[in-house]
Amino acid sequence: MVLSTHKVEDFERWLRVFSTKGAEKRRQHGSKGSHVFRDPNDDRRVWVVFDWDEDGFRSFASDPETAAIFEEGGIQGRPQVAEFVHEHDA
Repeated sequence: MVLSTHKVEDFERWLRVFSTKGAEKRRQHGSKGSHVFRDPNDDRRVWVVFDWDEDGFRSFASDPETAAIFEEGGIQGRPQVAEFVHEHDA
């Protein structure tokens, strides 16, 4: 799992691109799906939990075509990845 957060210019625009071009590119790099959340304190901040390993995420992030997809979706800055610390069974 990978947790990523970033700000967007317009949520609906971002979601359209995330769900189409972004999804296609993520699949190419091994993503198995995602869960999207909006920050309760900032409606322009998005949190995404990916069913993805870190190597696949890094490969996606360094793909030359990814920057154009981010720009089209209106992502502000680069997505920030949270550090995985520990897993619990319950």
